[in-house]
Amino acid sequence: MYQAPVEDMKFVLRNLVGIDGVAALDGMYMVSEDLVDAVLEESAKLAGDVIAPLNHSGDVQGAVRNDDGSVTTPKGFADAWAAMAEGGWIGLNADPDHGGQGLPQCVSAAVNEMWNSANMGFALCQLLTQGAIHALEVVGNDDQKATYLPRLNAGEWTGTMNLTEPQAGTDLAALRTTATPDGDHYRIRGQKIYITYGEHDMSQNIVHLVLARLPDAPAGVKGISLFIVPKYLVNADGSLGARNDVHCLSIEKKLGIKSSPTAVLQYGQDEGAIGYLLGDENRGLDAMFLMMNSARYDVGLQGLAIAERAYQQAVGYARDRVQGTPLECDKGAAIVHHPDVLRLLTAMRAEIEAMRALLLVGGAALDRAHHMTGDDATIWQTRANLLIPVIKGWMTERSLQLTSDAVQIHGGMGFIEETGAAQHYRDSRILPIYEGTTAIQANDLVFRKTLRDGGAAVRDLVMEIRGDMDGIAGKGNGVAALAAQVTTACGVAESALDVLLARANSPRDAAASGTDFLMLMGFLTGGWQLARAAASAASAEAAGEGDPAFMKAKQATAGAYMAYSLPEVSKLAAKISAGPDALAEMDPDWL
Repeated sequence: MYQAPVEDMKFVLRNLVGIDGVAALDGMYMVSEDLVDAVLEESAKLAGDVIAPLNHSGDVQGAVRNDDGSVTTPKGFADAWAAMAEGGWIGLNADPDHGGQGLPQCVSAAVNEMWNSANMGFALCQLLTQGAIHALEVVGNDDQKATYLPRLNAGEWTGTMNLTEPQAGTDLAALRTTATPDGDHYRIRGQKIYITYGEHDMSQNIVHLVLARLPDAPAGVKGISLFIVPKYLVNADGSLGARNDVHCLSIEKKLGIKSSPTAVLQYGQDEGAIGYLLGDENRGLDAMFLMMNSARYDVGLQGLAIAERAYQQAVGYARDRVQGTPLECDKGAAIVHHPDVLRLLTAMRAEIEAMRALLLVGGAALDRAHHMTGDDATIWQTRANLLIPVIKGWMTERSLQLTSDAVQIHGGMGFIEETGAAQHYRDSRILPIYEGTTAIQANDLVFRKTLRDGGAAVRDLVMEIRGDMDGIAGKGNGVAALAAQVTTACGVAESALDVLLARANSPRDAAASGTDFLMLMGFLTGGWQLARAAASAASAEAAGEGDPAFMKAKQATAGAYMAYSLPEVSKLAAKISAGPDALAEMDPDWL
């Protein structure tokens, strides 16, 4: 069973994020450390007691499309959603003026990790709804905000994101769905695929945010607009009216996240679905990317979450399973004492803690960008923009290996569905694909966030990491060696950046190195955060603060990361240097 890592979350928020500083930002509505602690503890109860028990059964049952086009979610999902809504958990970081709780993104991310560890298939509905809330907050007009946001924040309605079409996946320029003006609204006609929670029975209404083209729209991505298309039309008094002309044709049979209905939606089987323009005409992609940026951060979060769930299960199994006699142990000792099993679990824990720290620090960057003004806001937005593709790409790619390691620890039992280890492995496989594949994140990082500014944002980040490591080394608290390893990795990363910049005139070479550069930045920033964590834990231990075992474990975990994970920086740098030349020698016809 799942137990939320609340103490680690509190440690990261206090010692690495600096939650007091975030809470002091303008517009944080009386956020305090005590409030954050209470939020984490209460959400942990809901995650562990209500949502987590539905994970395996939801995977077995799956979502079911009925003959009338309605979709039934697995048993217990609707009740769990009602409990989440009743507790005010849907709009946790949304504007209180429209029914949100107004908590920082970094706190909301910690809570969302719990939901997704507990039951990722279920939690997807909440993540997509939060994305719709964010888009409406930023580009919706006053009437749209008043109509939709209170009900979305309350969980009475849920939200979706409709981009993909059968012929238009990553290439949105090929999008064909149309929007024809009709009085004060538009008639939407077209088909969308891969729509998460596009149809379900957990809420009264579903608010679809749909990309479509106006009749006179320019070609390509510059001619795309965004529309609000509710499943049920909304009357002037806010009550629900007639069913809109949007229907679920089918739901996908998938490798994982089987409990979440992934729908094929048809807009305009009859007179055309009624939609309302959200934002400006032909600027829909800009508005949708507000959701996409949020979604990419949240999918990185899912990589952390599923790895944490798999790790917890693997630890529980390894502590109970007796097989052979571990070296230097008595007969009957559990397999957790076998050196290789201990290696796998230790490395898993180290990467998971690094992921959590980077995720929440990235969330705090978003908070500062949103609540600060002028140059300060610009600086933090640049940092957040740099970290988001790393968070999405690195964490989801590593979740594949970490969930695979959890299966390995189970041995043959891991290959049997009854244990549940295989589900985590299967569920993780979608994460490097949806909301922009790893290659798309790598292209974003390399072309938009690195080459465009001549590497300035990356160098600023590496400079900050070096400064933090110098500060740690100067304290003499026993973690100077960890800081030295991270400083060495900074030098390797800077050399890799120089190679990348030197190849800037060859976009093909840059693209060929993109994923390796993204992963390098992930391993480097993970080491940065764990060195900071070890330094904080060492200081707390020396001062007699906190649980001594927790503080010792923090330092040991950081040491494990430097031994098992940080060396990947050097390997990836070597690939960045040699890989493009090797790739240039390969003729695709030879494959």
